[in-house]
Amino acid sequence: MKIRVCAVQYRLEDIESFEQFADQCAHYVRNASEYGVQFVLFPEFFTTQLLSIPDSEGHARTIDDLPRFTEPYVKLFTALSAQYDMHIIGGTHVIDIGNGKKHNAAHLFYPDGRVAVQAKLHMTPTEREEWDMAAGDSLSVFETEYGTIGMLTCYDIEFPEIVRMARAKGADIIFCPSCTDDRHGFHRVRYCCHARAVENQIYIVTTGTVGSLRKVDFMRANYGQAAVISPNDIPFPPAGIMSEGVINDDMLVVADLDLQLLSDVRDAGSVTTWRDRRTDLYTDW
Repeated sequence: MKIRVCAVQYRLEDIESFEQFADQCAHYVRNASEYGVQFVLFPEFFTTQLLSIPDSEGHARTIDDLPRFTEPYVKLFTALSAQYDMHIIGGTHVIDIGNGKKHNAAHLFYPDGRVAVQAKLHMTPTEREEWDMAAGDSLSVFETEYGTIGMLTCYDIEFPEIVRMARAKGADIIFCPSCTDDRHGFHRVRYCCHARAVENQIYIVTTGTVGSLRKVDFMRANYGQAAVISPNDIPFPPAGIMSEGVINDDMLVVADLDLQLLSDVRDAGSVTTWRDRRTDLYTDW
């Protein structure tokens, strides 16, 4: 099966209303639809743009205010997914899970109106100490008419065990929304995306935020680039890069993925890393 995917290098800038946010998101989805894609990926924490909307006293909002936008966020992307008949990974959005706890959660919007959620499983020090985020406690993969996918957010991709588990559950594509503020963080995530693609013989679609939110703490700087990454074997590009964007530019990145090629290299590639893993020494679960 062949599918076309798109990753959004989402430009963050201060806004005055939810309608501005909705217009910007609709622009990217409309643009992606013109390329005939089946999946579009937004970055991690791109909804923090909503925190730049002034409160009643003219001040920027805090991370604790972000869950208040969950209902309109879900309504917006549910409608866009249906309107353009595509699967949208709506980056991540901070949701309230009760008892004063928050999750940084990736959302998959199906064209038929279903919404699936995967909480980020590994918290960075900033998320844990400055934003008081709680880590998710379970991993899911998601069935679509185009195959099985996973959603692992930014820091998650730096832990090989969790990607092994997603592949063992059947995922052929991992969507990795990310948000990094400098080159160090960006390259940590990017290098790990390549490693996970090689180890598990899967595709990884990743993207990050670009631009800046001058009014929002910890979002004043962003360094991002979208990429579609493959295993490193003969059917794929030598560097494992199907497509990548221009660093820190506002743009879309598009690539065609052939899922049959994954099966081919797992069976008879130059290396067969998935087949050759030593489950007698280490397990996938």
